[in-house]
Amino acid sequence: MATNEPEAWLRGPLAGVPPLVMPLFFTFAQVREDLERHTAGLATGDVWRRIGNIAPLGFHLRHIPGSADRLVTYLEERSLSAEQFEDLKNELSPGADAATLLGEMKLRFEYVQNRLKNFTCHDLHAPRYIGRKRLPTTVLGLLVHIAEHTQRHLGQAVTTAKLLRDAAE
Repeated sequence: MATNEPEAWLRGPLAGVPPLVMPLFFTFAQVREDLERHTAGLATGDVWRRIGNIAPLGFHLRHIPGSADRLVTYLEERSLSAEQFEDLKNELSPGADAATLLGEMKLRFEYVQNRLKNFTCHDLHAPRYIGRKRLPTTVLGLLVHIAEHTQRHLGQAVTTAKLLRDAAE
């Protein structure tokens, strides 16, 4: 993203995207752009290096799109698949470089966005349930949580990338 370009949410409405889920599209775009900028030039070893007791950067690069996918599955009132559970289990497994992880993130976000384009809801307070324990929430609660959870991990990833750069100096 060019430094003079406004943040994703300030670029105007997105054609073909329902207004209810448009903030999630802005969130995903901002996350991709920020992570591309902050991970540029980091070696694969750095992506998976732990600093103290914090999760490695690679974890966040996998967890951000994976959690969005899982939460949208709950939004759709479906159970997680075996593949989603396997992805969750492997989020901390080192190996892939930043470019590969960002490419996987882009594809996962596109998959999630295609599902969100078809999401319709006439009751923002309609119940939704999370996880095996079926913890209660609502459509609105889940939409907000997808955005804030994604942004929370973006902040952690950016901070981790900065710490990695500082440690290398």
